[in-house]
Formats: sequence, C-alpha cells, structure tokens
Amino acid sequence: MKQLTIFTPTFNRAYCLHKCYESLKQQTSKDFMWLIIDDGSTDHTKELVQSWIDEKGIQISYYWQSNQGMHGAHNTAYELIETELNVCIDSDDYMPKDAVEKILTFWNRYGSDQVSGMIALDSDTENQIIGSMLPDHIKQSTLFDLYNKHGVTGDKKLVYRSELTRKYPYPVFDNEKYVGLAYKYYMLDKEYKMLLMNEILCCVEYLPDGSSLNMINQYRKNPRGFAFYRIELMKLPFASLSFKFRQAIHFVSSNLLMENWKFLNDTPRKDLTILAIPFGFLLYLYISNKTKTV
Repeated sequence: MKQLTIFTPTFNRAYCLHKCYESLKQQTSKDFMWLIIDDGSTDHTKELVQSWIDEKGIQISYYWQSNQGMHGAHNTAYELIETELNVCIDSDDYMPKDAVEKILTFWNRYGSDQVSGMIALDSDTENQIIGSMLPDHIKQSTLFDLYNKHGVTGDKKLVYRSELTRKYPYPVFDNEKYVGLAYKYYMLDKEYKMLLMNEILCCVEYLPDGSSLNMINQYRKNPRGFAFYRIELMKLPFASLSFKFRQAIHFVSSNLLMENWKFLNDTPRKDLTILAIPFGFLLYLYISNKTKTV
C-alpha cells in the first residue's frame, strides 16, 4: 500500500484539473495515490479522469457524489483514505515535483504517533510564499498557536495522519454547502501538536470561482454551518477571550441571517454573546448589504 493519499475535492473544474494531474505525474516519488472526490460535477470531469486512469501513469481513485460542498467532500475523502498520511491539494492547485518526496522523507525521519502530522508552506504561481515562513525556533506547534501565538500568516499546507482525520466529521446541513474546515484541525489541536517544515508543498492559484474569493457569499448562504463553526471555536480551551469574543460576533450575525432569535440558548458563552450583539448586528447589516443579489 502507498504511504500517502493526495486527495482533491472538485466541482466542475475539468478546465483546470489537468494542472494538478500533470504535477503529480512528475513527482520524484511515486509512493502516493490520488483520490479525486467529484462533488457533483456536471461537466466532463468523469470522462477526463477516466482517460487519466487509463494512462496508468499514477494510481488514481475516483469517487462521485451529489454536491455537498467542500466539507462534505472532505468527509467522504477521510472515509475512503486507507494510507498512513493524507494531504489535500485543491483542484486549482499543483505540487512541485519533489513535494511527495519531501513529505515522506521528512515524516519517515521525524514523524510519530505523538504528533498529528506536519505543517508546510504554500506558494503562489510565481513561487512566492503565501504569507509568512514558519518560525525557525520551534519544531512543533498546533495550527491554532501558529496563527494566534506565533504570528504566522497566509495559507499553509497540512499533512495529517489518516487515522486522526477520520475523527470529528463535519456536519452537513440541508441546503447548505459550507462548514469551516479548520473545525477538524482545531479539534485535533486539543490532542496533538504538528511538525513544522519550511518547504513549499503546493502552488496555489486563487480562481474567480474558488471558495476563497467568494467567502462573503458563502457566509450569507450557509448561516447554520457558520454558526456551528463559531460555537465550536468559542469552546476551544486554549483560545483567548478576545478570540472567543470575535467568534461570538460572527455567531450573532449568522443567527440573525437565519432568523434564529433564540441564539442565546445555543451559545456556549452567553456572557460574550450578549456583549457581541451590537457588533454582530452591524456585521449582519454589512453581509446583508453586500449580498443583496444573492
């Protein structure tokens, strides 16, 4: 069995998925398989992937499901993955040719069941690191501390032990397509730290139809998913009071969007939520104004 699964959630991305495929064919280590979760595509993704499977250049597994959103595709991937490690490479991204080799060399040297995985770098298509480098003075950190204690910025690439990513499945709400992926990562942060590797594993291109560039619309369309996410972040034992207060503001806003007037019964921090009501109302007005046509 391969040691690493690279999984790619995709939805009507046949026009750009080939970049990821070409980068995987060029990997210096072939000790991986590519799992494609087709989240309800109506374009020619299935036929395209089948042509790649027929080429037999790399090991590919393809799974189609009705559209559930990114978090639903992640749920399915984690249920299907059988390798020791996994990493998500989005459908509009690609990997440097030595990325798999770097992952496995680093993990086989430093990895253990005492950590949940490893954190590495993303770059843009010009090979410029997204955000900041990882701190050199520490070898391990939780993802939460990396951003909230050590001042790291920008998207980072996460490689996890697969037995752990099967835990904490994302809830799927009717008629909604989004729950923050960091929910699972922060739940794992309560149990483990991650190894830090200052190497680029993924080249990122933010396309106009990507979720990163449509976050305000996601916020408007998925209030239950966002409210769930904020509830869980308010519960984090290692989060600061100011962090939890920001989550309370977003929690209020999401509940106003779904017209849930009893949200004080749902919050794990009633004190912070009461204080957050005026700020949450202003955020609600901002989101509503920005998404009038949605």
